[in-house]
Amino acid sequence: MTTPVTIIGAGLGGLTLARVLHVHGIPATVYEAETSPAARTQGGLLDIHDRDGQLALKAAGLHEEFLGIVHQGAEASRILDKDGKVLLDEPDDGTGARPEVPRGELRRILLDSLPAGTVRWGRKVTSVRALGGGRHEVTFADGATVTTGLLVGADGAWSRVRPLLSGARPEYVGTCLIETYLYDADTRHPASARAVGDGSLFALAPGRGIAAHREPGGVLHTYVTLRKPRKWLDSLDFGDAAGVTARIAAEFHGWAPELTALITDGETPPVPRAIHTLPTGHRWDRVPGVTLLGDAAHLMCPSGEGANLAMYDGAELGNALAAHPYDTEAALASYEEALFPRSAAAAAEASRVHALCLDDNAPHSLVGFFTGHGQAE
Repeated sequence: MTTPVTIIGAGLGGLTLARVLHVHGIPATVYEAETSPAARTQGGLLDIHDRDGQLALKAAGLHEEFLGIVHQGAEASRILDKDGKVLLDEPDDGTGARPEVPRGELRRILLDSLPAGTVRWGRKVTSVRALGGGRHEVTFADGATVTTGLLVGADGAWSRVRPLLSGARPEYVGTCLIETYLYDADTRHPASARAVGDGSLFALAPGRGIAAHREPGGVLHTYVTLRKPRKWLDSLDFGDAAGVTARIAAEFHGWAPELTALITDGETPPVPRAIHTLPTGHRWDRVPGVTLLGDAAHLMCPSGEGANLAMYDGAELGNALAAHPYDTEAALASYEEALFPRSAAAAAEASRVHALCLDDNAPHSLVGFFTGHGQAE
């Protein structure tokens, strides 16, 4: 294949694509709006599945490096009710089916595997237009442009590339997350640390929940979940950390103190995340010279699948391009033919799990999901 690939977005999906292309000797350039790899923190732990994310890393030739950053024991899961009663306690089974790794370290492995200059930092895309014949022009915030014969949108929920293929836009699902952190938790916040356990915690009730991960170095990373209209979230002044924390904590009045402390004792300003999704089954007609991967293609409710699917998309697209070196359109058609049903099934399952966490039978619905007994009573 002689056509260089232009990738918009240096997230896990875009970097996996660039790496798999490099393995096959196909040139690619990644354009990223962030000014450097260290421009912002990269989030917490990711569970990387053996059925997709790990397969992508194997295709990229990076599985051994991945095993070196696994946070041992973090596959453990616990489900509690609002009183702190443990309803399910599953230890890490040691199988490695869903090992947890820090997102930033995983991104570093991918970046380090690419030739120098592959990623162009500080290149914020402002517009993309079709030139005809499968070629596209990308314009950046500084007015510079690039023209490409193969454009891949790996640029997330608010993709600038997606409108070339689809009129779909992400919509708010009625649920928001608020992130907080506790540090040196075993010493300074022992009750909360015991509640979280060695891996993941889900403390749930109808319409609300507190999820937390134990991260390396005694860090507890908390995601408070609330089913609220968007105007409620927009009414919060996140410049007033103490005031916002008090508003959020009030939503959990009467909960066990070791759980509410994950909110009230937070040691970083709370960060809001409004959950948006694309329509389940989002797809598009084949458009010459352009495609999408990851959240740009199939933004869905958070369920542990997003990063895995983005990486798998990147690997599958890279392999398809390598398998059709003289027919880019055949490669894109083959990739999309598998992408659409795969992402539709994942999005439907993510929506189902998201609903189980917050429905009228929570937390028992999620216990039933974990144990395979439907909505347990």
